[in-house]
Amino acid sequence: MVTHQVTATGRGTELAKEPNAVALAARSVLGGVLMGLANLVPGISGGTMLLASGVYPAFIGAITEITTFRFRPRSLLVLVSVGGAAGLAILLLAGVVKGLVVDHRWIMYSLFIGLTLGGLPVVWRMVGKPGRSVWAGAVAGAIGMAVLAWLQISQAGGGAVGGSGPLALALAGIAGASAMILPGVSGGYLLLVLGQYLPILAAIDRFKDALGAARWAEALEVGLHVGLPVGLGVVAGVVGVSQLLKLLLKRYRDATLGVLLGLLVGAVAGLWPFQRDAEPAVTSQVVAAAAIEQPVEFFRPTAGQGALAVVFVLLGLAITTAVARIGGEEPATE
Repeated sequence: MVTHQVTATGRGTELAKEPNAVALAARSVLGGVLMGLANLVPGISGGTMLLASGVYPAFIGAITEITTFRFRPRSLLVLVSVGGAAGLAILLLAGVVKGLVVDHRWIMYSLFIGLTLGGLPVVWRMVGKPGRSVWAGAVAGAIGMAVLAWLQISQAGGGAVGGSGPLALALAGIAGASAMILPGVSGGYLLLVLGQYLPILAAIDRFKDALGAARWAEALEVGLHVGLPVGLGVVAGVVGVSQLLKLLLKRYRDATLGVLLGLLVGAVAGLWPFQRDAEPAVTSQVVAAAAIEQPVEFFRPTAGQGALAVVFVLLGLAITTAVARIGGEEPATE
C-alpha cells in the first residue's frame, strides 16, 4: 500500500508518494549502514549516503518532527532504523578502517580525496545557477578548511588539534553529526582535523573487543569516557545543525550552499597523501592507546606511487558519484 502526502516546496504545492512501512524501513536500514560506513571514512558524507538510498528527506523531516515534539510512528521508524543500522556498522567496522588508515595512509588519503570531490555534484545541484553570494561563501568555506588543514598537518599526523577530553569528544560528536545533515560534508574528515578520528575509532574497537570478551568493566569505562560525550555531542549536533541549516537555507540560501562547496574543495588540502609520521613512527598499539601526537613530514613519491594515487583518487570519485546518483533524490532545502 502506498500513501500520499501533499508537500509544499519553493516551486509550489506538489503530490509526493510515501513508501509503505516495510519499504521505508528497508530503505532506512540501507541508508543507515551506508551512513555508518561514511562516518568511518574521511571524505564520504553521511548525508550523501542518505541521499543515495533515497531516505534523506524522510530523515530530515523526522528530525524536525522529533525536535518539535511530534512523534509520528513513521518518523520514529526512520530514526530508529537509520540510527541502529549506522551504529552497528560503526561498531563492527571501526577497527578495520582504523588499521587501513594507520598502515596505508597514502593509499587511503588518495581514496579520501576522490571520495571528497565526489560530493561536489550533490551540493552543486542544490546551488542551481551560482551567483555572487555562492562564490563568496565558497571562498570563505575553502579558506576555513585550508586553515584547519594547516593546523592539522603542522601539529600532528592524526590531526591532533585538540586533546581527547570530554569537551573535545563532545565537539567531535557535533562535527560527526554534521555529516548526517549536510550532504557533501564529511564528518570523518572533520574528526580527522579535530584530532579525534583515530582515537574514537580505537575506542570503538576497544569497546567491541571488551564486549566480545565479557570485560564489562572495561566496556563501561570506554562507554562513559568516550561513548557518552561523543553521543551527547551527536544528539546536540543533529538537533542544532538541522535547525541551523534550515534557518540559514531559508534566509541565506546561496551563501550557505556556497560555504558547503568551499568546505568540500578546501577539505582536499588536508588530505595530501604523501605524508607520514615523523620518528618515532605511530604503531597500531600507540593508536589503540589514543596517543596520536606525532608531527608529520612530507615525502617524494615514486612514479608508481604517484600513478596509484591518481588511480585511487579516480576510484573514490567514481564511487561517491555513483552512489550519489542511485537514490535520485534532491535534498530538501526549503
